Amino acid sequence: MTSNKPAGEGGKPIREKFLIFGVPRFFQEEIKEMLETLRSGWWGTGPKVLQFEKEFSKYCHSKYAVAVNSATAAMHLGLNVLGIKSGDEVITTPLTFVSTANVIIHSGAKPIFADVDKKTGNIDPKEIEKKINEKTKAIIPVHLYGRPCKMDEITALGKKYNLKIIEDAAHSTEAWYKGKKIGSISDITAFSFYVTKNIATGEGGMLVTDNKKWAETAKIRRLHGMSADAWKRYSNEGYKPYEGVYPGYKYNMIDLQASLGIHQLKRAGANSKIRDKYWQMYSRAFKQISGIIASADDGKDIIHARHLYTINLELEKLKISRNQFIDALKAENIGAGVHFTALHLHKYYRETFGFKKGDFPKAEWIGERTISLPFYPHMSEKDINDVIKAVEKLVNYYRK
Repeated sequence: MTSNKPAGEGGKPIREKFLIFGVPRFFQEEIKEMLETLRSGWWGTGPKVLQFEKEFSKYCHSKYAVAVNSATAAMHLGLNVLGIKSGDEVITTPLTFVSTANVIIHSGAKPIFADVDKKTGNIDPKEIEKKINEKTKAIIPVHLYGRPCKMDEITALGKKYNLKIIEDAAHSTEAWYKGKKIGSISDITAFSFYVTKNIATGEGGMLVTDNKKWAETAKIRRLHGMSADAWKRYSNEGYKPYEGVYPGYKYNMIDLQASLGIHQLKRAGANSKIRDKYWQMYSRAFKQISGIIASADDGKDIIHARHLYTINLELEKLKISRNQFIDALKAENIGAGVHFTALHLHKYYRETFGFKKGDFPKAEWIGERTISLPFYPHMSEKDINDVIKAVEKLVNYYRK
């Protein structure tokens, strides 16, 4: 066991070179596809986007996929095409990125938070039901870190109370729940291809659904509400003037992004095997260290997407805070992140809706203790072991 002095206290760091928290990975296939797209002269929304949509819908076992410029755009479009409006309420989790609740506000509706399961961090269906009233129109469950929520219970609530369900699957491209691919369960599902995601296009997202009308509406509204997109207007299929049929948005994905996504998607399975291997390395080690709680084990009915590996500090056993622990990791040349500080405690949500500490105690407990560790396929086993050594070193030194 390592018990030497932390680098932040004057000791020698675990690593000489800084280990970045998250780094995208690409190969020659992406470069070749990007060059082909650049040389084609068609950089906007065109044939590569169409190809990526078709391949992604097949991957997700959904009938339709609409490529957009972020998961945020996908969720906002989803709420929009479902008719969520001013005066409505949408229930979601406080343990998420700000965009999940922001898009509810952008739709004119009010975000209503329901507390989480302390073990998994996912929204608790029992807490959801407590918040349902006549104004409730939809639920946005978030598959935190890549672990699917209890979708059978959430789906049952949707049917019981006639509510729409939009899954925030920004972390969960590869996830499955009880034999069903995430993306094939609910009314609409939103995915992210941000630079740190398992499938990355720099910026980008996808809305998937089995409803043809919603998909067609989303495709129109993602690009200014035009009746025909640029590819259809200017391709060799023949010129077709557009008509503005809705005051839409600038949410379209472009072919340069899709050129990355096509090959990132093909590599998802191989990358998942590496992520699973590294996940198990972390979990075996951290379960042996008093002072931290390793990521929860998976249930038999899910396949975890393995997007983020998190630990929770047992602060009552340590002499430092979570933020100080992250600073100490940085001194050891290990990057780290926080996913997430409970959203209801952010300034806007406190001041706008009157939320306060104690409103959602389980989300707050996680939000004060959680640390996301470096976790991506092109890390080496040595990198993983360096992270383990650094965490163990700090816990041992700062344990009460």
